[in-house]
Amino acid sequence: GANLRDVTLKDANLRGANLTGADLKGANLTGADLKYANLTGANLRDVTLRDTNLTCADLTGADLKGANLTGADLKDANLSWVNAQGVIGFTVISVQVDTTRENNMISYWKELGIYTTGCFQGTYEELIDAIEETHNDNESLNNRYLKALEFIDLMNS
Repeated sequence: GANLRDVTLKDANLRGANLTGADLKGANLTGADLKYANLTGANLRDVTLRDTNLTCADLTGADLKGANLTGADLKDANLSWVNAQGVIGFTVISVQVDTTRENNMISYWKELGIYTTGCFQGTYEELIDAIEETHNDNESLNNRYLKALEFIDLMNS
């Protein structure tokens, strides 16, 4: 929950740091090492994460709106429930799905080849399996997810 708004931490070693709920809005973390860092629920709006190591970082529920991720390494990072609106440096296609959950999005992170929705993160095939398993008894909802995926595919082509 630390207030680190607009702080400059270029090339900082924050490997494994616990930044849960931290307010880093507008911070400059260019080249920082955040491998294994816990950024759950962090405010990362408009943060600069250029060339930052976010390998295996937990970004669950983080707000990345307007964040600059150019050159960032997000390998095996947890991107569940992330707000990726206006992210720079990655192509993220997001579609709102009309469900009983508030603000339910399916997002496709093109350069990472992964889809996220709620607590799910994985490949297209894994998402299809999860949708069929989770919504097998609700044909209408199942179809909404599939239509959203068709739209993402159309936008990606």
